[in-house]
Amino acid sequence: MTGYSQVRLAETDPLIAGALAGEKARQESQIELIASENIVSRAVLHVLGHEMTNKTLEGYPGARFHGGGRFADIAEQAALDRAKELFGCAYANVQPHSGSQANLAVFFALLKPGDKVLSLDLAAGGHLSHGLGVNLSGRWFSAHHYGVERETGLIDYDKVEKQAAELSPKLLIAGGSAYPREIDFERMGAIARKVGAYFLADMAHIAGLVAGGVHPSPLPHADIVTCTTTKTLRGPRGGVNLSNNLDWRRKLQAAVFPGVQGSIHTQVIAAKAVCFGEALTPAFKAYAAQVKANAAALAATLTDRGIRIVSGGTDTHVVLLDLSPQGLTGMAVQNILEEAGITSNKNPIPFDAPKPADWVGLRLGSSAATTRGMKEAEFSELGRIIAELTLAVASGDTRHAVASARERCAALCARFPIYEN
Repeated sequence: MTGYSQVRLAETDPLIAGALAGEKARQESQIELIASENIVSRAVLHVLGHEMTNKTLEGYPGARFHGGGRFADIAEQAALDRAKELFGCAYANVQPHSGSQANLAVFFALLKPGDKVLSLDLAAGGHLSHGLGVNLSGRWFSAHHYGVERETGLIDYDKVEKQAAELSPKLLIAGGSAYPREIDFERMGAIARKVGAYFLADMAHIAGLVAGGVHPSPLPHADIVTCTTTKTLRGPRGGVNLSNNLDWRRKLQAAVFPGVQGSIHTQVIAAKAVCFGEALTPAFKAYAAQVKANAAALAATLTDRGIRIVSGGTDTHVVLLDLSPQGLTGMAVQNILEEAGITSNKNPIPFDAPKPADWVGLRLGSSAATTRGMKEAEFSELGRIIAELTLAVASGDTRHAVASARERCAALCARFPIYEN
């Protein structure tokens, strides 16, 4: 009799089999410009579907609460060793299930409910797990936010220092999900020390750029660094905690388990080890440099065609559009781009409306299309397509623009398949 694990999914669950097939086809036929997405290697895909997913474990390598963990221990220790080598740090924890869980573990380790936190405002590019009111981090802690300058879209570090001195937060956070410029981690660390705060740097979006050596690392300046293994790092979905201070080891270990999590996702940890190994190669360094170059080409092309870019450009993979000059919302342009074969996401910009439906921002990212092999010429073409579609929406006549864009995007997808056969 055929075992359950060997029965074809199409026979046992045609609904989900169809959804998976549809998603694969969608990815092949659309150009992914969502900044938080990327395309993992076949090696990472293989590990995520491995029988190691069947293994339940709690605790850390060599000190588990279940038997039978010797091979999972090999995978987790490899992930730890490679993460420390990749980022040049003394401590790593690869068990967090997500970047938000990694951040929650830091809150759990360092703070008590009601303690003050100072972080980048969500509309200025921050992240909901840094103290947004509807998130646990904002409901259990006293969250305060710094912003960016209206004229430049940049952080004013003198103002951050003044705000921190007046507030005396227990935790200062740098990083977020839509700030397109390099953050001065050294200055932020100095501010934290001056006001007696812990300093957390969340590099979820830029971890791959840091690993590739094309973006400054926060590790020399932060008490604790969190990141994800997806986005620019091009790995599985999951979080990581890092530090150069081994004094944090025991507290952070306990904060992740048993503080905010139970058993680990063994197959994801093994996939993290694979992605760290890939990121240690010279090819990944070249990839990271291309990600930045492609984002710059996209931003320049859009600017040349009258689309406003928040902060005037980008130092990372993120390009944040301000569509208010065209009188458009991010949702309107997101929808028309998807019709043409480009995925993106509406996003708040600094000083934007509070309701997502009214946001005038659109966030783009260069990581996934760079993984497909596209370079500056292709990103310039994407910039032209996006500008043409945006202006078509503003004019109210999109039929011809969408048809043309769909053909051009399809041609790019054909030239740059996700996985070579």
